[in-house]
Amino acid sequence: MMMQPLDALPLDARRRIRGVFTDIDDTMTTEGKLTARAYGACERLRDAGFLVVPITGRPAGWCDHIARMWPVDGVVGENGAFYFRYDAAGRKLTKRFLASDRERVANRRRLDALRDEILARVPGTAVASDQLYREADLAVDYCEDVPALAREAVGRIVAIMTAAGAIAKVSSIHVNGWFGTYDKLAMTRIMMAECFDVDIDAEKEAFVFVGDSPNDAPMFGFFPHSVGTANVRRFTGELDAEPTYVTKRDAGAGFAELADALIEARR
Repeated sequence: MMMQPLDALPLDARRRIRGVFTDIDDTMTTEGKLTARAYGACERLRDAGFLVVPITGRPAGWCDHIARMWPVDGVVGENGAFYFRYDAAGRKLTKRFLASDRERVANRRRLDALRDEILARVPGTAVASDQLYREADLAVDYCEDVPALAREAVGRIVAIMTAAGAIAKVSSIHVNGWFGTYDKLAMTRIMMAECFDVDIDAEKEAFVFVGDSPNDAPMFGFFPHSVGTANVRRFTGELDAEPTYVTKRDAGAGFAELADALIEARR
């Protein structure tokens, strides 16, 4: 099915939306920056009564900050390794990892060996600058702080990770690898059940997911009202599942476009 313009999302369906799950990099951010417009759109969604949860590949260190300080109801990080949720009234940050502390330590040793192999075999790669703040995965930079690698080189990174038994997912800036069977959707399902008593399998039509890259495919394929910001088109042919709808604008402006459409529908 071809992606439809966001305008094709029926008004009645928009009015029934209760929450927004959103990727961060190149979905909320624009050229690496979180603009006032995009951040303001996030805040306006919360103020309008929507549940807002970023679903990101970014690290635990960042997610601690996001859960505490952004206008959100929680965050799923490192492509589904955990969720964090901050109770402002109780001044308590809940951290829920899928793997145990012992498992994460063992996996880190395997990921360190995988890191060394990738850096030796794929010239031009680098460990992502946020790797120090990660708890469960390996992030290999292919265009954020290094000159952009060719698609063939990105494919080699994925192949090396997969050959080692790791899950490999391509975001708009990194190739992320981890040991385990989780992804963004699996942890979103757990978070919604544990924190909000919501069965998203039964209530998937009450939520929107917005993203832009291959690691968002599980979410695109699951939610009937999935949305890609316009820059998702650069991954045409590389997505295991495409979003149902696409915004007119790229990145943060596209996220704000979606927020406006949902808020206006409630009015």
